Amino acid sequence: MDKVWNEMYTAAKAVLQERQISKYVSCGQVSAAVLSGSGKIYTGVCIDTCSTLGICAERNAIFNMITNGEQIIKKVFTILPDGKPGAPCGACRELMVQLMPDSYKDIEIMMDYENGRIVTLGELTPEWWITY
Repeated sequence: MDKVWNEMYTAAKAVLQERQISKYVSCGQVSAAVLSGSGKIYTGVCIDTCSTLGICAERNAIFNMITNGEQIIKKVFTILPDGKPGAPCGACRELMVQLMPDSYKDIEIMMDYENGRIVTLGELTPEWWITY
């Protein structure tokens, strides 16, 4: 396994801490690590609310990256509530496509950490509306 994927797993695992913030807000059931164009790893957790104000872990990590002056995504590692990696949801995919319309297909997504199965966002999202 690539050293960077191991670092991303460790970073995502470190912030995966489910907790109840208030009777309306919980967080940390899902975590994500994003590798930026500069090679820095940014993390985020999901934040769930009783209304539509929540955010996915992947978008949280991407917004963290953008806040720190970067906008190129190379790799994404998401840890789901069962402790295994998984694919970003449609909203997260949409954000990545809009951020990188000319190169989003190259973003690597960890699907199975134990077996080293990696897919590209282009494989998950082959024909997105923005590409036409």
